[in-house]
Amino acid sequence: MRRWHRETHRSGRAGWLRASVLGANDGIVSVAGLLVGVSASGVGHSAILASGVAGMVAGALSMAAGEYVSVQSQADTERADIAKETLELAENPDSELLELTHIYVKRGLQLPLARQVAEQLTAHDALGSHARDELGITDTLRARPLQAALASAAAFAVGSTLPMAAVLLAPAAQVEPVTIATTLLALSLSGALAAWTGGASILRGAARVVFWGALAMAAASLVGRWLGVHV
Repeated sequence: MRRWHRETHRSGRAGWLRASVLGANDGIVSVAGLLVGVSASGVGHSAILASGVAGMVAGALSMAAGEYVSVQSQADTERADIAKETLELAENPDSELLELTHIYVKRGLQLPLARQVAEQLTAHDALGSHARDELGITDTLRARPLQAALASAAAFAVGSTLPMAAVLLAPAAQVEPVTIATTLLALSLSGALAAWTGGASILRGAARVVFWGALAMAAASLVGRWLGVHV
């Protein structure tokens, strides 16, 4: 008899991983684009640094708020569906059992077996069975607003420190090219890491992040040069 073994899957990481990847990449690209654009406009080193710090703080808070509101909306929808399903189970248990049976028939079970499975799962956990098989709501993929908000804000702050470090360490005359090079390197690493964590192609993950980051910085640099503000 073969022994049961524990499997580790990546789907449980989906909530915080999505928020972290989005936050980190947004932190790198947004702050780097801001720094490159301000630098291209011709302002002094202290003004570039001040704009970067302001962008980092505002961006992290904005990411946290945006993620929380977005994921909370999903959580509210899930709760409303669960409440509706609870009421339906209380008022029409036979109809709900039939509905669950039809779900299993559509998934490939013969009607007698589907009925038997539906009856046993209903006896064990009726609401959990309907939440999972009818609504697609599971504990693994359930919306977690606070987790998403904290992950996004923290990742944004960490990501934005990379272009900020480039500004601090680069010679005043080389802020723009050093920031661009540092940002592209950081984006390639973050894209590769995110792809590896999610089980995707590392090269493809790095390439797509670098492409959009380079495009954002190029646009920011053009805007800064076009405005031509000198302080």
